[in-house]
Amino acid sequence: MEEFVWPIRVYYEDTDAVGVVYYANYLKYMERARTEWLRSLGFEQDRVRDEEGVVFAVRRVEVDYLRTARFNEQLECRVRLVGRRRASLVFDQEVRRAGDGEVLARGQVKVACLDAEQLRPAPIPERMVREIPHVE
Repeated sequence: MEEFVWPIRVYYEDTDAVGVVYYANYLKYMERARTEWLRSLGFEQDRVRDEEGVVFAVRRVEVDYLRTARFNEQLECRVRLVGRRRASLVFDQEVRRAGDGEVLARGQVKVACLDAEQLRPAPIPERMVREIPHVE
């Protein structure tokens, strides 16, 4: 699958007491990038919930923090789908500094498809399966 790239600017609220991006915000950046990846395929998560009766929830995250980012820097978050099963998706993600491409954080995120009412595993809707790239 091709990489999807989403631009990010570091806001003051993203930083901690020493002026670097607080570690949990990298997870927020990754979440936003996955949301935008899904949107780029034509799926709005609120509509998927209302029309298909499913939601997506993070099941597992593993992140390596390699370098720091600071206030007002331009970053980009890369998303690459590396696994697809009946009721889950696995993504490799990186947050990089825009321009020089230095990798700041690298992670793998497993997202489960859940029935919106019961919050139990549910198959990814067929309409979405057709649009989500196949992973070998």
